[in-house]
Amino acid sequence: MPVAVIVLIVVLYVLSCVRILNEYERGVVFRLGRVLPQPKGPGIIMVFWPIDRMVRVSLRLIALDVPPQDVITRDNVSVKVNAVTYFRVLEPTKSVIEVENFLFATSQMAQTTLRSVLGQAELDELLSHRDKINNELQAILDRQTDPWGIKVSNVEVKHVDLPQEMQRAMAKQAEAERERRAKVINAEGEFQAAQRLVDAATMMEVHPMALQMRFLQTLVEVASENNSTTIFPVPLDLFRPFIGGDMKKEKEEREGK
Repeated sequence: MPVAVIVLIVVLYVLSCVRILNEYERGVVFRLGRVLPQPKGPGIIMVFWPIDRMVRVSLRLIALDVPPQDVITRDNVSVKVNAVTYFRVLEPTKSVIEVENFLFATSQMAQTTLRSVLGQAELDELLSHRDKINNELQAILDRQTDPWGIKVSNVEVKHVDLPQEMQRAMAKQAEAERERRAKVINAEGEFQAAQRLVDAATMMEVHPMALQMRFLQTLVEVASENNSTTIFPVPLDLFRPFIGGDMKKEKEEREGK
């Protein structure tokens, strides 16, 4: 009986020392307070308590939401900005022994870095060059969290909350810009129309018959659209080629006689 009890106790102790780690998990084991050189897992591992203590660390990508931060830009505009940070643990041992809580530490580092970087940018740069700001945030955070065994893969500024006064000012600016473009387009159209008229006048000056043909075409259009009687003053220049030809023919006949 004592042997059976001892065997049962040993079996229960061994079973209680069994730990199962998933594929995305690693176990940082402390033996008598000293960390083992390599993390354990995945699969089945043995943790011999009370001399061993294991800390589970996930290697999956973590999406950390950065709360809205009050930021004053370089051009003295107060805005609220929030962001999201994507990172993962590359070295589980460092993430445990170099920092007490790497999630909390990374969150605080992201908030302070967000305020620092956006405070050096102007509002227009924050709204139009967001990719540049994201890359700068990612580089700074990755450099600061590297001693913790953490790799920051991406930082995205999600939302920029502007004051109501600034929103109204920007709306007026956009409206004024649209009006300016409309006036420029209208002026460009007037210029092109005037240029075409000048070209047409130059052509008619070189070819007078073109003006006469245009006059006759206008008469035909008016006659087809309106059945009432319309009186047009007909310039003599319209018939001068014909009159000139008849007078020249009569003169030649008289000279021949």
